[in-house]
Amino acid sequence: MSATALDRPRLPALTSIRFFAALWVAMFHMQAMKAFYFNAAAVRQLASIGYSGVSFFFVLSGFILVYTYSGRATGLREFWQARFARIYPALAFCLLITAPGFFYCCVMMRAHDPQFFVPEWTWVAPHMWLSAVLSLTLLEGWIPQAALAWNMPNWSLSVEAFFYFMFPFLLPRLTRLSRRQLAAIAPAGWLLALGCALAYMRFHPDGSAEITIKTIGPWINALKFHPLMRLPEFLMGMASGLLFLRGKQSRKMAWPLALTGLAAIAAVAVLSPWIPFLVIHTALLGPAFAVLIYGVALRPAGVEVLENRVMEALGEASYPFYLLHNTVISSFFIDWSTGRTYHQNLLGLATWFLIAVAVAVLVDRFIERPLRRLLRPRRKAAVTVLPVSA
Repeated sequence: MSATALDRPRLPALTSIRFFAALWVAMFHMQAMKAFYFNAAAVRQLASIGYSGVSFFFVLSGFILVYTYSGRATGLREFWQARFARIYPALAFCLLITAPGFFYCCVMMRAHDPQFFVPEWTWVAPHMWLSAVLSLTLLEGWIPQAALAWNMPNWSLSVEAFFYFMFPFLLPRLTRLSRRQLAAIAPAGWLLALGCALAYMRFHPDGSAEITIKTIGPWINALKFHPLMRLPEFLMGMASGLLFLRGKQSRKMAWPLALTGLAAIAAVAVLSPWIPFLVIHTALLGPAFAVLIYGVALRPAGVEVLENRVMEALGEASYPFYLLHNTVISSFFIDWSTGRTYHQNLLGLATWFLIAVAVAVLVDRFIERPLRRLLRPRRKAAVTVLPVSA
């Protein structure tokens, strides 16, 4: 029988590595906005698949929720309230400061001003108020055309909200599975996700002759952003978390597992010019992320580098950093009146990084944490989450 949730040690290294995943996503968007400084092919190829950082978040979320709540007396209302308190304050702040740009662009698009045309908002602009409601209620991911409404990175919060809703119902069922069955979840989910991507590439349901990172359509948006399509990654994380709790947790396996995960990520980055982006986008690296997270959770030698106060603070600020990085990139690097980019040098990159981190830390310290304490549950409700079986 594994230790109860209250007996488990903290895993600060997993908090810290969240920041690197968020930075990876930011690198991708900087490159997409032509604001990226580095010209080295290896760095650019790594940045070109930075959208995979969101997949890492989904896998990590499943792992951490299992590690935190499995074996712990937690009611439905208490769990959902705690999750709401965790994600909504920073999200509300992000929506507030990005609202002027969103509504202004939508109004100008409806007036047919090409200067403010945002391809991802072709459906959103005519349905501006519906899109706003979907974003506020974390439901935009369920309407493929609205997935990237308002602040584009927010689509992943719609997916996470679905995961949070399902977690109390999924955990008891996964708990009943054997180790072999749990181990089969990763390859099964991986094959399902890849099969959907390959089917899209075979049948072209949106009618696009060429499928690229810029391809937009209801079917490809559903494949990339719909909560049900991202569920396999969350299940990979949950299964890994249960296997971790049931295993011997030998530190001897920490570095081999972590390095295996990192090697797989590096291999996909190197081979990315020859791998269809849709295959990479749909959970190709999910198993690699699960292995990496498992290895880091085992605390390999030298993990103390990730467990100091500075790294943990960056990890805690990774959520507002992720939500706001697009806004900071577009504000710092791009003159939207002319379309020109500025500060494309090492000093500019360092300045952007310091600004983005400072904003994220301030949001985490003065908005997210105080409101989380205010909103989190005060008392426990009836027990609904089952303990881990032996």
